[in-house]
Order: sequence, then structure tokens, then C-alpha cells
Amino acid sequence: MTIHEARKEIIKAIRHIYDQDEANNVAELLMENLTKLTRSERIIKGNELLSASQKELLSSSILRLQQHEPIQYVINEAWFAGMRFYVDKNVLIPRPETEELVEWVVKEIKSQKLKVKILDIGTGSGCIAIALKKSLGAEVWACDIGDEALNVARLNADALHATIDFVPLNFLDPAQRKQLPNVDIIVSNPPYIPLHEKTSMNKNVEEYEPSTALFVPDDDPLIFYKTIAEFGQEKLNKGGRIYAEIHEALGEQTRKLFLSQRYQIHLKKDLQGKDRMIKATN
Repeated sequence: MTIHEARKEIIKAIRHIYDQDEANNVAELLMENLTKLTRSERIIKGNELLSASQKELLSSSILRLQQHEPIQYVINEAWFAGMRFYVDKNVLIPRPETEELVEWVVKEIKSQKLKVKILDIGTGSGCIAIALKKSLGAEVWACDIGDEALNVARLNADALHATIDFVPLNFLDPAQRKQLPNVDIIVSNPPYIPLHEKTSMNKNVEEYEPSTALFVPDDDPLIFYKTIAEFGQEKLNKGGRIYAEIHEALGEQTRKLFLSQRYQIHLKKDLQGKDRMIKATN
């Protein structure tokens, strides 16, 4: 099987799952990972044969894709803020909306030439913390409830030469979060999807991405924002800010929650025109 034939084989195998553009993108990502060649190199060398080990990996990868497993988990990588991150089933796959959140923080901090200490709550793969560290050179702390997730975050921090203080803890536990430092900036992409929405989600998200990083109880969907707001009252330095990704349908509720805690609020839309980010200043 040639490189060109292998690409066609992937698209044929997954076109019942993805639309044409998505299937093409998945095929390109898998072929790049498989061959270690750029797209232009794969076009030039399209008639070269795959090795036996490459064909074996191709077959197993296609089977995983046909089970709706995300391509990022199949190849154990995702791109965020121009950097390659290791990802597996223990962490969320970084999203473009989260990049927008990071860009907002970086733009504001750089424009004001502030020297800040930052805390990333629910760090997962470490993408937010690492991107902020690389862009701002600030002192960065990051916490997560899962040792498995923090292992991934540490792996990425080492690979990308980012010095970050990682702390394992359950942020919803008042006693545990006391160990976190006072900071100037809190950033978070916390769980915010009400559990009842689980049944309407795509299989590649619902069946593979970690539930603890996605879902919150139907009767308390803002539980993490309440806790972050309370924590900010205790640990946020004067004039400090909270930047958080939010549920697009809960923007007004989230805004009112922070207002009730005496924060100044800025609700921000993403590039799709949806309420997806909030800044709360104390």
C-alpha cells in the first residue's frame, strides 16, 4: 500500500462518521503521524510503499477511528497556541475557544505591562498554563483533581520547557484549596456542561473525553464558578482578575453570579458570536 492509497483508505473508512472536510483533515493528521512527513512531502512521495509496521499501525488506528475515538487520542497529540501537546483519554482535547481565552489574557496583560502571578484551575493537559507561561514569562501555578491529568500536564511542561507549579487537589474542597497561593490572575476552563446534555453530544466527546472535566450536576451547573468567585475573594490580589470559559447558554446566569459577589464583569463573545468567556475584576 502506498502513502497515497493509505490516505484514501482512511477517508473511505470514516466517511460515514465525518463530513468530507473533517474526514480529509483526520486523514492528513493520521498520515503525518504515521509517516513523519509533511503534507508536501507526502504528495511528492505519494507512491512510496508503507512499511509493514506502518501498515499495522494504520489498520489499528482506522479501527479506533471507526469506534468514534478522536484522532487526537489516536495519535496522542493536539495543537494549541502553536505548540504540540501530548493528549490522552485522561485530559480534554484543547479547543479553539480556549485559545481565544488565552489570547484575551495575554493581550490584556501585555498591553498593561503587568508582572503577575497566575493560577490555572483544572489544568488538564496544561495547555492554558503552559501557553501563558510561554507568552508572559509569569509565575504560574496549576491545579487539577486527577493525578493522571497532572502527569500529562507535567509531561507537556517538560517537553515545552515551561516551569509551572502543579498542585493535585479537589478545588471544590475548601480545605484543599487553602494550599494555593494568592495570585493576580485566575484562569479556568472548568466543567460546565449540565449532565442532561450528555445524551445530545457527539460520541467522540461523550464516550472518550473525561466526564469529570466536562459535566456538572443539572441542579447546580455553576458550581465551579461559585467556588472560583469565593476563592477569588480570598486569594485574588487587589485589582486581580478572573478569566473563565463559560457555557454559551449560561452567560447571563454566570454574569449575575459574579456580580452578586461584587466583581466588575465583562462578558465576551467568541469568534462564532457566542457568549463563551467572562472576565471578573475584584
